[in-house]
Amino acid sequence: MTHGTDGIDSTYGTFGNGGGRSGEPEPHYSLKMFGEVVKNFRKRAGLTQEQFAPLVGYSPETVASIEQGRRLPPPDFAELADEILDAFGVILGAAKHLTRRKGLASWFRQWAQLELGALSLYTYECRLIPGLLQTPAYARTLFADQLPPLDDEQIEAQLAARLERQQLLRNRPNTAFTFILEEHLFLRDLGGEEVTRELIDHILDLSELRNVDIQIMPLVRHHHAGLDGPMQLLETPEHQWFGYLEGQKYGQFISDPKVISALQMRCASMRSQALSLDDSKSLMRRMRGAR
Repeated sequence: MTHGTDGIDSTYGTFGNGGGRSGEPEPHYSLKMFGEVVKNFRKRAGLTQEQFAPLVGYSPETVASIEQGRRLPPPDFAELADEILDAFGVILGAAKHLTRRKGLASWFRQWAQLELGALSLYTYECRLIPGLLQTPAYARTLFADQLPPLDDEQIEAQLAARLERQQLLRNRPNTAFTFILEEHLFLRDLGGEEVTRELIDHILDLSELRNVDIQIMPLVRHHHAGLDGPMQLLETPEHQWFGYLEGQKYGQFISDPKVISALQMRCASMRSQALSLDDSKSLMRRMRGAR
């Protein structure tokens, strides 16, 4: 979802599923300040980003994004960084201000933090390929088609944020990612045949990851539990469940157990209605070969 529809695609601001339809604002000042604090203490300790990253259990790319103020730190990052860098509580103190940023919706802060430590993430999408699965060419098409139009700098900034966020799939090998995608998303040929061919190849590659399941909902299906629209479900390490629903411009964070239960039932039903994992791969290969 996300992604674009991934839930948060830019990691900041209004939660945009995938298309860049909802804005993805520039990093907030407090994020940049937090990043500067981490960077200064890291340099004080005589560590490069490549040396520091394994000490906190994240990739050098994630550390770079945090230091540049382009993403929220994972829930345990500040505590680990403060201890490893002997920062006297300064990094922990700076992290507290990240939860009080003006202009950042509370539901977004909640989802962004939960997502970074989630045990499982379920995504159903019927409008566009989720942001976590997009190729640069596909994402660029979405941003270029956005109205009101974005300028070149905005497009490049949002594209960089989207590509950086996709590292979740590989940086979180113990998180189970499940995607249910409508077949018509590929038949639309958004961006043209070459873009779609590359997109299918990319999704087929991702489907080989042990923590990624991708199912296709066939074009013709007499019963469909997802007609109310796209959805995301998330399970925390404490086995709590939360949901995220996205509309034209804004997203809705869901914590009501009754609503979560209904979304879980719909998701379970759709998993049985969609093609199996192997059949989904076969269909994607046939669609790819037809181009």
